Amino acid sequence: MSSGDEAIQAAAERAEHTGKRNIPQLEGLPIPGDTANLREGPNLNDACLALLPLVGVWRGEGEINYPTIDGPFRFAQQLTISHDGRPFLFHEARSWLLDADGNVIRQAARETGWWRPQPDDTIELLLAHSSGIIELFYGKPAKQAAWELGTDAVVRTASAKEVVAAKRLYGIVGNGDLGYVEERAMVGEPMTPHASALLQRVVG
Repeated sequence: MSSGDEAIQAAAERAEHTGKRNIPQLEGLPIPGDTANLREGPNLNDACLALLPLVGVWRGEGEINYPTIDGPFRFAQQLTISHDGRPFLFHEARSWLLDADGNVIRQAARETGWWRPQPDDTIELLLAHSSGIIELFYGKPAKQAAWELGTDAVVRTASAKEVVAAKRLYGIVGNGDLGYVEERAMVGEPMTPHASALLQRVVG
């Protein structure tokens, strides 16, 4: 069996479990609820078709490091990317630190925001972080299932650490997982690799 056939078979096997799941919905909402499963809920808006592979709930592990911390540190993350039929995607990520055996040490970064694709293929990504940072990214698809973005503006509260700029690259890898890498310029350091992770689909 070729590697392409194996990837298709693996995706089909995963879909047996993930395709029957969705994010919880409260009854009685008089407008369309969010869905992270393209098989359910409102149709994905045509404006978001270039971002279709991102829709779902993803979980996995990664590594965080920076010259100003005593790393690297191992972390896990759940990333939810959902929609309600309008021309944007909702983004929510929760992370937690792990010890060498994979046990949870404590909760870590949280971020929430919106992917806003534009008619010229530009992507706006607005992210608000629990650490007091708000970032506005702009980017474009790097290829069919990869997206590269960099900050145009960073705003921080008086209590937040100094962040000057950031870059992110998201991509669907050959086996259907979602990988990403992030670089940051902060606390006096130039643009430097900061975090990377590989996430597996658990919904959608």
